[in-house]
Amino acid sequence: MTDLEFIEQSVARREAMILDANDKIWGYAELPYEEYKSSALLCDILEKEGFTVEKGVAHIPTAFTARYSRGTGRPVMGILGEFDALAALSQQAATPSKSPVVSGAPGHGCGHSCLGTGALAAALAVKDYLDAYEKDGTILYYGCAAEEGAGAKQFMARDGLFDGVDFVYTWHPASRNEAQQHCSVAIMGANFEFFGRSAHAGGSPHLGRSALDAAELMSVGVNYLREHMIDQARIHYAYVDAGGTSPNVVQDHSLVKYEVRAPKVHQMKELFERVVKVARGAAMMTETEMKYEITMAFSDYVSNDVLGRFATQCMTEVGAPRWDDDDYALAKAFLESYDPVTLDAIKAEIASEYGSERLDALLARPLDAEIHPYKDGPHPYESGSTDVGDVGYAVPTLNLNVATCCLGNVGHTWQMTAQSCSSLGHKGLLTAAKMLALCTVRTMQSPETIAAAWEEFKAKTGGVYHCPLPDDVMPPVGRY
Repeated sequence: MTDLEFIEQSVARREAMILDANDKIWGYAELPYEEYKSSALLCDILEKEGFTVEKGVAHIPTAFTARYSRGTGRPVMGILGEFDALAALSQQAATPSKSPVVSGAPGHGCGHSCLGTGALAAALAVKDYLDAYEKDGTILYYGCAAEEGAGAKQFMARDGLFDGVDFVYTWHPASRNEAQQHCSVAIMGANFEFFGRSAHAGGSPHLGRSALDAAELMSVGVNYLREHMIDQARIHYAYVDAGGTSPNVVQDHSLVKYEVRAPKVHQMKELFERVVKVARGAAMMTETEMKYEITMAFSDYVSNDVLGRFATQCMTEVGAPRWDDDDYALAKAFLESYDPVTLDAIKAEIASEYGSERLDALLARPLDAEIHPYKDGPHPYESGSTDVGDVGYAVPTLNLNVATCCLGNVGHTWQMTAQSCSSLGHKGLLTAAKMLALCTVRTMQSPETIAAAWEEFKAKTGGVYHCPLPDDVMPPVGRY
């Protein structure tokens, strides 16, 4: 029996359990740091399968590690799992027209129900492989909470949970099948709070000091800053507290969240300090007080070319998800659910990625049915961020993208929520499980690949993890 045949049998034996776990976590749809049911379900399965589970790691109640070892325990292999949902993206399963389960409720609009359970199936298959072939090694499943919030992996890395690990694989639901080549950008987020003095806005406005004015002036200052930062940088904000709803009261308090992105950590930190200076200036202009609290920061994701080339061979051996006519019809319905402006942008993207001569055929059957080749760096940056980047600065790490949705799908939408609990999501996560497991056991069998991955890792990162967060910043559980 080949390695792949063994893995396929292992995944098939647990298919019903894994899909049931996906659908339950999809139904729980728990927000970052609140994934108590999802985390408990995954831990329960892992414990029953013989893993030693440590819960509440890195001061995060819903984060955990699950370990299974044989013999010497070397090499040590990691697989990352996520399971948090997004606010206000509730949607009926497999339904290509907007129809929330509960209006305004959370939903798995980034497919993390698939991500966590696909990774779970892979970890269990690697455990089976170690047992069946009496191999030395350790497989670690990382239960990574709150990727959509302030994250967990950077806190886990800071606490040394990736120390001694030889390599890490993970995956993400996507519209294409490929080892991720592009880099993600670093990000830092903070709460900026202004304190003023209330007064009657009509009778004695001169006695008031408006915290809302300060927040507004901060917005103006940051908007002027945007012209004077690098093209790849981004600044986002959201008002949390505008100081009340009475316009005839000078607002004595305001709170606004800011997030700053840039390709590298040092660029992100430099831009963040400029935003802090703008906030201080706004406080000076309004004679208010300002304080800020850093709540989150992720390092940029840097792909490991050694693992990327190696994993692409394994992905090709597994093959893309086996779509049928019903899957293509469902994907077409989801693609056509987008508004005309978005759909035009999707068509342009598909033509650019696959060639304009294939556009009509792909629009008729909009699912990726191939494995795309891996090209060595330098790799371009995309403006999203993930705490997987922090793992990549702690140990050689690679993310696989596996199709679970229609071509051109827009993430963080109700469409993604619906597809994550459909035949598309199910077939994609089971395929991802096989790919992750095969990549892991093949890398385990290739010490030269591990050594080369570490050589590249040290050249790109310096070989020592530096958390982008200050040491005193703890996970903002219940405060984010």
